[in-house]
Amino acid sequence: MPHPIIPYLIRDKAKNGYLRANLFPMQTAVKKIQMVDLLSQYEKIQSEIDNAVLGVVRSSAYINGPEVKSFQAELEQYLGVKHVIPCANGTDALQIAMMALGFKPGDEIITADFTYVATAEVIALLGLKPVLVDVYPGTFTINIEAIKKAITPRTKAIVPVHLFGQCAEMEELMALSKEHGFYVIEDVAQAIGADYHYPGGKSVKAGTIGHIGCTSFFPSKNLGCYGDGGAMFTNDDELAKKMRMVANHGQSVQYYHDVVGVNSRLDSMQAAILRIKLRHLDEYTKARQKAAAFYDRAFAGNAKIKTPARSKNSTHVFHQYTLVLEGADRNKLKEFLATKEIPAMIYYPVPLHLQKAYQDPRYKEGDFPVTEHLCKSVVSLPMHTELSEETLSYIAGAVLEFVK
Repeated sequence: MPHPIIPYLIRDKAKNGYLRANLFPMQTAVKKIQMVDLLSQYEKIQSEIDNAVLGVVRSSAYINGPEVKSFQAELEQYLGVKHVIPCANGTDALQIAMMALGFKPGDEIITADFTYVATAEVIALLGLKPVLVDVYPGTFTINIEAIKKAITPRTKAIVPVHLFGQCAEMEELMALSKEHGFYVIEDVAQAIGADYHYPGGKSVKAGTIGHIGCTSFFPSKNLGCYGDGGAMFTNDDELAKKMRMVANHGQSVQYYHDVVGVNSRLDSMQAAILRIKLRHLDEYTKARQKAAAFYDRAFAGNAKIKTPARSKNSTHVFHQYTLVLEGADRNKLKEFLATKEIPAMIYYPVPLHLQKAYQDPRYKEGDFPVTEHLCKSVVSLPMHTELSEETLSYIAGAVLEFVK
């Protein structure tokens, strides 16, 4: 079978950049491209993972076993946070955090309109009132000025979403929190491992700045297990105690239930897998950042393609690499890429305020212009730890072949 012809980005050595797509015969077969290649990632650490899983099976300590406790301690050390409370998934993490903070029906919680539904879903499930605000067009993170306009005496918390891999403007958010007396719950499901930089040089990990950080260990996340999992982070001893109780049926002593709780726990097998993958997280982050830099260079000269902006205060760990197309049809691009066996995803096609489940007379089409534009123009390319330069060349070349 002849070798495939794949688009290859010609390197200009003088400028050390990638200038244009061209058709160039490569003497290497292209592996099937995945949005997230979990199998290839597993194959590199197979013996570590297999031994960890087998260890749990041999121990028979499937629930709240030593692997869970060890992972908790190791993640606390990695994040530089006093308390990590593992739970069953990222949505539970948000719910448990809000239950532990004692919010009452009708309390207002501000969050971004451009995000996955789970953030608003939990607010609504608890009988709280989601208050949606727009985002910044470059970083996709929650807009601080929009938050200021949305604050009322009923505002009890803000949930900034560190979307696609970088932090919201946390220093300003924490100043608002102090001024108005509300909580900050970081949704760090897409940005674990990112660093937030303060003026003067101090850096802290995403999820450890607000009163509570919440994350997901869904398999496709930057730190993902092989099933469901999640966790909350906090430096507040009392909040940690409450979240542990809520996650364990509202009990701190067996059969004595002090508060209404839920049953949400990370099982030992997933914890064992996460312990292994946590040791590789910084390595995985560098691989994602390298792939993102390749994409950046490839698309730099195309006026119709806006590459992800970087916050001046946060590193980017690239859970997604998301383009904004201006003057090009992203749906047709997605279809074109599919003909070349290149997957692409649209995160997210419908703003929260236009979702049927969250329709609210306060909001109408046109109220969130940035979010609405993004929902019509974003497209995410394959982004994971196993992307080779040849694969990146093929993907970028295909995009440039369509977006001229």
